[in-house]
Amino acid sequence: MSTPDTINLGIFGGGTVGGGIVEILTQKSSYFRQLTGKTIRVRKVCVRDASKPRDFTLPEGCSIVTSYDDILDDDDIDIAVEVMGGTTDAKDVVFTALSKGKSVVTANKALIAKDLPEIEKLLTTLDTDDTQFRYEAAVCGGIPIIRSMQSDFVGDDIKLMSGIINGCTNFMLTAMDRDKKSYDEALDQASKLGYAEADPTLDVGGFDARSKLKILMRLAYGMDVEEDEISCRGITELTKMDFEYAKMLGGTIKLLGVAEKNDDGHVSAFVSPCYVTNDDPLSSVNGATNAIEVVSKNLVSSIYIGQGAGRYPTANSCINDIVALAKGDKTKLPFNPKSDTKFANNYSSVFFLRLNYRDQVGITRQVGEICEKHDVSIHSILQNPVQKSQDSAFAIVTEKVEYAAILQVLADIEALSWCKGKPFYMPVLREDWQT
Repeated sequence: MSTPDTINLGIFGGGTVGGGIVEILTQKSSYFRQLTGKTIRVRKVCVRDASKPRDFTLPEGCSIVTSYDDILDDDDIDIAVEVMGGTTDAKDVVFTALSKGKSVVTANKALIAKDLPEIEKLLTTLDTDDTQFRYEAAVCGGIPIIRSMQSDFVGDDIKLMSGIINGCTNFMLTAMDRDKKSYDEALDQASKLGYAEADPTLDVGGFDARSKLKILMRLAYGMDVEEDEISCRGITELTKMDFEYAKMLGGTIKLLGVAEKNDDGHVSAFVSPCYVTNDDPLSSVNGATNAIEVVSKNLVSSIYIGQGAGRYPTANSCINDIVALAKGDKTKLPFNPKSDTKFANNYSSVFFLRLNYRDQVGITRQVGEICEKHDVSIHSILQNPVQKSQDSAFAIVTEKVEYAAILQVLADIEALSWCKGKPFYMPVLREDWQT
C-alpha cells in the first residue's frame, strides 16, 4: 500500500534502461531515503514477455506484469516510468497515467517531439500540480540539458544552440575521420557495439537528432515547430573524400543540430553534417559522446558534454527525475512558457560543396556563372590529386549565403552533363572558421 513516506513506481519496459533504473534504485535505496525522506519502491515492471530472462534482479515486493492496466489502474502507483519507446502504445500509457493523476517520467524523445502540444494541453487541464511530467532522459541521455534549460537560462537570452546530439552518428564519423573507415564499415561497427538500431535510419538520417532539436527549441525559444519543417540531412552522403577536404581546410565533420535566433528575432534551425575547425570545442568530441553548446547573452558560452545513450547514463537521468519528484519538486510548465517567436525556414551560412565530375572543358567557368546567377560568392576551390577517374571531384567553399540560394545553385549544377550524381553540401558552423 502507498503511504505518505513511500513512493511507488510502475515501470513500462524491462529492457536496457528499465533494468538500469531498477539496479540504481536498489543499490542506492538507503541514500535516496535520506535524501528525500521517503522510500522509493519499484512495485511493478510491465514487459511484453514475462518468461524472458532479465539481466537484473527484481527488488522485494516487485512483480512482472504484461498488461499496461496492471500499472495504470493501480491507485497505489504514484509514478509511471515509461522507457518502452515508440509513439503508439507509449502515448496511450503516458496520457492515461497523467489523466489518472500519476506523475510520468519518460525517456521518449520521439513521443515528446511528436505530441508535445497535446501533452502540454493535457497537463494544463489537470486540477493539481501534484501530477508532474519529467523527461530529462529524452534528450542526450546522461547530460542534464533539460534541467539546465528549465532553470539556468531563465534570465538569459539564448542566441545559438549547436550540438552533437546523436551518439551513433558521432561514433561513425569518428571512425570515418580518425580510423579512415568507409561509411559501411563505420555503420557495421556501430551496429555490432549496439550504438545503432536494427533499422538505423532514424540515426543516420538525422531524424533522431531532429526530434531532440525540436524539444530544445521549445525550451530555449518557447516555440512549437513541426518536425518536418526543420531541414534535416543525415550522414549517408558523406565519403572519405569529404574528410580529406575537411582536413585540408584544418578541421573535421560532425552531424549537428543547430538552432539560432537571427537579428530579426526569428529562429532558424537545421540538422546536417557540418564542417568544424580543429580548434572548435565540438571537433574533439568523439565516439558515442554527445555535446551541446549554448551561446547566450549572459553566460556567453556554456558547453555540456557527456554520454548521450546507454543503460546507466539514460537510467541516471530517469533516476534524477524520480528523486526530484520524491522530494516534492514541482515544475508548473515543463516545456517553459510559449512565445510568439517565429520560425524562419531558411538560414545563412558559409557552405562547403563537393562536386563529382566527368572531365571536360569549362567546368569551373560554368560553376562560377551559376554561383554568380544566384548571388553566391566563392571563397575558395579545392581539389585533391585524382587517383581514380571515378573519384574525380573538387570542392568549393562559399562566402556566407542563404541556404535557399545554395539549393538553387546545386539544382543548376546537377543538371549539367558533366556532373556525376547529386552534389554534396554542408554548412560551416562558425563565421570565423578561418581563424
